[in-house]
Amino acid sequence: MTGSGLLRYAFEHFRSKRMSLFERTFRITPETRVLDVGGSPEIWQFCSVRPALTLLNLPSALVAQSNGVCRVAADGRLLPFPDRAFDIVFSNSVIEHVGGVEEQRGFAREVSRVGRAYWVQTPNRRFPVELHLMMPLVHYLPKRLQKRLVERFTLWEMLVNPSPFERSAYIDHFLNELRLLDAAELQSLFPEARILSERALGISKSLIAVRA
Repeated sequence: MTGSGLLRYAFEHFRSKRMSLFERTFRITPETRVLDVGGSPEIWQFCSVRPALTLLNLPSALVAQSNGVCRVAADGRLLPFPDRAFDIVFSNSVIEHVGGVEEQRGFAREVSRVGRAYWVQTPNRRFPVELHLMMPLVHYLPKRLQKRLVERFTLWEMLVNPSPFERSAYIDHFLNELRLLDAAELQSLFPEARILSERALGISKSLIAVRA
């Protein structure tokens, strides 16, 4: 199996387990109204039941084809819906990308406001591999050392083979905008939530804030 094939297999394995747990937690039916903030249709292929789904993302990130799924162009920090408009607000690996502490608080407030329940997943900052660039320990280094290292080499680019523009933009985002969370920080953003942990090799790989 090639490196990119191995990466895809790992993603599919964890996403399949994650969506199975999501379905069991909320007992999803075709009538369950779900808002996926920052999402795309791909992850929903791992569900055995497709809910009444609305995908919300920035205009540049919305996919052209969503197989009949409702699509909304908006910012997750300012959701264009009334309070408790959805049965569940779902978010997969998004909150770490929205900005600093205040932006993450705004995102969390909007998720809590719009959803009767919610499911917010994010990589665990305590996991020894930084999962965006697929680099061990790099997220623990000072920014100046991170910059020196990731501008020369990342496992992510070896696996994905991005264009020069894609590579530059992704690394710039990692260095200047990404803010990873640990369990305590996620709990502080969602004080009503139960924090679940996904494990890899016995270590907490990612975290999920759940209000059911």
